[in-house]
Amino acid sequence: MQSPVIQFLVQRLVCAWQTPVTLEAWLYAAALLGIYSMITVPVAFRLGFVRVSASQLSVKDQVGVIAIALVMPSIFEEVVFRVLLLPHPGEGTSPDVQWLWGAIALLIFVLFHPLNSFTFFPASRTTFLSPIFLMAAGFLGAVCSLSYWQSGSLWPPVVIHWIVVVVWLLFLGGYEKLYSPSSQS
Repeated sequence: MQSPVIQFLVQRLVCAWQTPVTLEAWLYAAALLGIYSMITVPVAFRLGFVRVSASQLSVKDQVGVIAIALVMPSIFEEVVFRVLLLPHPGEGTSPDVQWLWGAIALLIFVLFHPLNSFTFFPASRTTFLSPIFLMAAGFLGAVCSLSYWQSGSLWPPVVIHWIVVVVWLLFLGGYEKLYSPSSQS
């Protein structure tokens, strides 16, 4: 017999996985992605965190990056930090409780990146400890939370997260920042 907590979390996951995404939800997600980009990209350029840089990876490797980024970080992190931690809109949670859980989930989401750099992904340490990266991650987490609350579906925040990661890795120097030997200093 499963514990009530596991049953509750599985129910949240199934609900978020199966909630149909409306046109309104996709438009809201697109607007959030636009706002995120208009704020984060200029700041990241100004602080030298990103640069226009087409990836030197082969087409096959680029396709691999795109596919892997869909699963990790996008689906994995959105399931953990949005679906499992945030009240689903259908639960009828009060706004105060939603915002409290939103703040907790956002803090854990941001702290996950430095922790990840010290455990599973040491090559990312310099990047994942960078204040501009942590600011961008925090803003991304907030945008994904808003998209999840508006839609009730896993999919809009996954798509937002995925687009941000793929654009950063393949077009703004992120892949080299994470994987080049000079990034390890």
